[in-house]
Amino acid sequence: MRPRILLVDDERPFVRGLSASLRQAGYEVVPAYDGEEAWARFREARPDLVLLDVMLPGVDGLTLCRRIREAGRTPVIMLTARADDEDKILGLELGADDYITKPFNVQELLARIRAVLRRAGPGSGPGGRLRLGAVEIDLDREVVLAGGRPVALTPKEYDLLVFLATHPGQVFSREALLERVWGYGFPGDGRTVDVHIHRLREKLEADPARPALIRTRWGKGYYLDPEGCGEGHDR
Repeated sequence: MRPRILLVDDERPFVRGLSASLRQAGYEVVPAYDGEEAWARFREARPDLVLLDVMLPGVDGLTLCRRIREAGRTPVIMLTARADDEDKILGLELGADDYITKPFNVQELLARIRAVLRRAGPGSGPGGRLRLGAVEIDLDREVVLAGGRPVALTPKEYDLLVFLATHPGQVFSREALLERVWGYGFPGDGRTVDVHIHRLREKLEADPARPALIRTRWGKGYYLDPEGCGEGHDR
């Protein structure tokens, strides 16, 4: 069965053109042109992935992203025409798995779609449990506990945490994390990694300002301290 993509954008010529490219690449496309229609189509069609424009009439894309994330783990890639980082960062914080800025290269978008779907697919990770100090990851159920309490992570936050946890003590640059976790590497996307690291620290660290579990090696990248007993950033 072909993966089903819900494509949400109020520019009909854009939707027609991108839909043709997506279908040619082997995807089924469900179009929607405003937030309310998109929400109805989302509940009816049960898509495998949502391509979601930020600027929509009625219910905007960021609000819709929040609704989708509250409803489950369906991957979301945000589409934005703004060159600054405001919408991108907010979208990631609301649970989007990725973003791409218009105008974009269709091949780049297809690469991102493949990467997100691959990471969201069943059996994409190892089984068992990982214990990281007060944090526990149930890899079979994809459940994360901190201090015995469940922590709500977005799919990409979970993927990033599992990757770091299965490579304890190894330092990875932003570019390496984009390649290994997101499945691609394009210039200027390092901020995506920073936002996800920030959100993981907010959800898992006792003191996010002085992270002990997910740490920074200045000038090198990020790494996971399996003991979670450090006193903040390395110097």
